[in-house]
Amino acid sequence: MKNILFITATRIGDAVLSTGILAHLATRYPDCRITVACGEVPAPLFTALPGVVRVIPLRKFAGVGHWLWLWLRCVLSRWFMVVDLRGTGLAWFLPTWRRCIFRGKRRTTTLHRLQEIAHVLQIEEPPLPRLEVSPETKDVAQSLVPGGEFVLGIGPTTNWIGKQWPAENFVTLITRLTGADGLFPGARVAVFGAENEHAAATPVLDSVPQERRLDLMGRVDLPTAYACLERCDFYIGNDSGLMHMAAAAGLPTLGLFGPSQDRHYAPTGPRAAVVRTRKSYDALVGAPGFNHRTTGTLMVGLSVDAVIAAAAELWERCRDGDGVS
Repeated sequence: MKNILFITATRIGDAVLSTGILAHLATRYPDCRITVACGEVPAPLFTALPGVVRVIPLRKFAGVGHWLWLWLRCVLSRWFMVVDLRGTGLAWFLPTWRRCIFRGKRRTTTLHRLQEIAHVLQIEEPPLPRLEVSPETKDVAQSLVPGGEFVLGIGPTTNWIGKQWPAENFVTLITRLTGADGLFPGARVAVFGAENEHAAATPVLDSVPQERRLDLMGRVDLPTAYACLERCDFYIGNDSGLMHMAAAAGLPTLGLFGPSQDRHYAPTGPRAAVVRTRKSYDALVGAPGFNHRTTGTLMVGLSVDAVIAAAAELWERCRDGDGVS
């Protein structure tokens, strides 16, 4: 029995991107027992993954206190392999046969994050993110997102206002896409996000007729949100963890980008695409007066027309490529 310690991200998006590497390990070492150490928020996404026997949610302490806390929980185990995607160096202080440690600075490379972490295990073709949930979770999702009608998933919020496309743009987008002459006429609309983001999404929710509205904002945990995404037919959202979850679910996913780098964080897979502001990342964050903490949305340069055109192109590609109907 091979024990593997897998240290991954605190943010949802990075954590989701790492699940393909985790699946690779579970396939390569079918008798392995994987312990995952990650942030408290994404931790529930790992519990049902093949090979995972334990998930350690990392709590933030002052200084390096959280790494000492993790070391105390791992040092008495004999590890076959320690995979450290955080580049902490903790692996050097644990008994193990093999250490795979992330090295390098993301901002100095043109590689996608998926390629960067794949290099830790010397994998040439990065495995795509892969999430799984329990049958019970799927049953809950079925009750929340019943089948039978087309469902458009929308992610109108994000963890930083600078990356957030204006709510009024989402309202116009949904109205046009689901109108009689739209790309998805009469579609139900499932709105995803955290509970503390509900107020920001209220204009979007209010714009959808009640009989077609599926309000999932803060009402489900992450595994259930993923299972609900699996039941959607198309997803459009800001650059966020939900965007990466949607892409991992395999549905056509369109990510909206501006002051974040799509070359590093575009949604992955053959059914994913991005559309970004006319201005580049460097132009947006390098503008005079830019302040990450106080600057408002930098997404106004992305028009509704551009998003609709990108959605139509992605939908046509998916229909032609894999028989979506």
